[in-house]
Amino acid sequence: MIREKPQVMPSSHSFIRSVGVLMSGTVIAHSITALALPVLSRLYSPADFSVLAVFSGLLSVLSVAACLRFDIAIPIPDNDTDAVNVLALALNSALLVSVLIAIPLLLMPETIANRLNQPILQPYLWLLPPSVLLAASSSALQSWFVRKKKFSLIASSRVSQSVGGTGTQVGLGFGGIAPLGLLVGYIMNTGAACIVLGYDLVRAKNRVLQTISLPRMRAMAVAHHRFPKYSTLESLSNSAAIQVPIIIIAAVAVGPEAGYLMMAISVMQAPMALVGVAVGQIYISQAPDEYRAGKLGDFTSEIVGRLLKAGIGPLLFAAIVSPVAFPFVFGEVWRQAGQLIVWMTPWFIMQFIASPISMALHVIGHQRTALYLQIFGLITRVATVWIVGALAVNWVAEAFAISGFVAYLAMLVVVLRAVSVRFEQLLQGVVKSLPHVLMWSVIGTGTVIVFHAIHRLIR
Repeated sequence: MIREKPQVMPSSHSFIRSVGVLMSGTVIAHSITALALPVLSRLYSPADFSVLAVFSGLLSVLSVAACLRFDIAIPIPDNDTDAVNVLALALNSALLVSVLIAIPLLLMPETIANRLNQPILQPYLWLLPPSVLLAASSSALQSWFVRKKKFSLIASSRVSQSVGGTGTQVGLGFGGIAPLGLLVGYIMNTGAACIVLGYDLVRAKNRVLQTISLPRMRAMAVAHHRFPKYSTLESLSNSAAIQVPIIIIAAVAVGPEAGYLMMAISVMQAPMALVGVAVGQIYISQAPDEYRAGKLGDFTSEIVGRLLKAGIGPLLFAAIVSPVAFPFVFGEVWRQAGQLIVWMTPWFIMQFIASPISMALHVIGHQRTALYLQIFGLITRVATVWIVGALAVNWVAEAFAISGFVAYLAMLVVVLRAVSVRFEQLLQGVVKSLPHVLMWSVIGTGTVIVFHAIHRLIR
């Protein structure tokens, strides 16, 4: 047995430093993507982005559960010997699921494309199985390096895949290879990190890899049986709640409505990923220790306060500016996407706060509650889109945005109650965030005035 050093409780300074490291990589990666969007919006049409929306939706739904959720269990074991066997379980599960997905896609691609009402997608369906394997393996390896607190490596891997993915999209776009260029670049931007992280893991010749064995993997599968039992369906419900309505919208809406949604979501993800994803990974790396120390409620309250202060302002700024900025930045054809952002902002505010702390339900063993929450979100969103799509198809995207707000509000309330966050603590965080929210609102209003002034000069 390999002797391991006891884990030391991280200090507040180490937490801030770790968030800073992850944020730096996330900022650079998303800055590259954001800077490329005005170029991509002119190289590819809204119809091309609509194809990407369906493909990315399928990839997101399939890849999030391909590891049978053993990937999120990797930071939890007390020692690295157990954790690396959980990692092996996750990677083998991803390989098996990818092979199973490949069978129907290769045997009847035309039938599947027609069922999705996207015949243009048929030539590209074969890309899904390797894409699922890449994306799922990337998630598992990131969880391993989160456990090892190698945040700088995770940050650099994000930059690498962003450069590769965006460069591919721009290069193939200039070559007129559409929509394939968007799809291949997206695949690289979601899964290429597994190559960087996997190489580092093997190159290091870590002795803990020698402890991987079938008996130990079986023991870990039994010890963490709640993750495939409950969390797999939970993750499928979570991803499907976002992606399935977009796929439905692409099938039933007149015009490239799904393409507008894809562009709007891409823009809104930038401020969310800037802080939310980084904080979420740091949260899960520390939450097990805080829970064992009986301090998970206070720790969660502190994280919520930081999220309120750091994230709501930029999201409100995007809502204020987007309707007038989109035609300038992305071209007149994308005006509808800017208007959709206004409707989507309440949804993304709730998601920004709730998603990073939702992993607390897994830490405290409430996987069944997490599953019920995701099923509620899936039913709420799909039913809303289905009904509105049948009765008032012109409002289906706006209805989707409202249903997202309802789903994440329910998640936030349940998680805060589960970890015993007091209302007084939450209110204190809201009050402290108000000056930042006001500042961003003023900046957004000023930016709109500037845009209108420029527009009058141009006219």
